[in-house]
Order: sequence, then structure tokens, then C-alpha cells
Amino acid sequence: MTMSTRCPGQDIRNLRVGLYKCPNCSNEVEIFSDEVSVRCPKCGEKVYSGKVASCIDWCAHARECLGEERWKLLRGEDKPQKEIKK
Repeated sequence: MTMSTRCPGQDIRNLRVGLYKCPNCSNEVEIFSDEVSVRCPKCGEKVYSGKVASCIDWCAHARECLGEERWKLLRGEDKPQKEIKK
């Protein structure tokens, strides 16, 4: 079995789309999960998805790529283990 050096989340089959309203003209604009912003096709205003895209939020393979402990830590589900000093 060969190991891929490419993130499986970069496969366009894993992308999701969200609908956002343009702040200028209220036109509905599609923004894909790998995008932070797009231009409104109606008025040209920049429309933002509201947050910086992170593979942790949208990629089904993020847990596998990062490893369980780091994935939980970055999602805020787990506190880092403190070292016990002897």
C-alpha cells in the first residue's frame, strides 16, 4: 500500500458549500468550505464566511491526519496533559 503525501481533505469531493448574504446587496452567495471569502456576482462586494477556514472544521480526514490527541486539543475538546514533576 502506498502512502499519499497529499491531504485527503484536498479532494474536491470532500468540499461543502454554505450560503451567505452579501452585506451590500443581500444577494445569496455560495462559499465553499476551503474558501474564506468570495466576491458577490451581483455587486462585486467581498463576502466573508465569518471565520478562517480550517481543515479541522470541514475535513472528514482531519482527525486521521492530525492524530486523536492533537485533533481534540485543537477543537478545544481536551486540555493538554500537564507533566507531573517528580
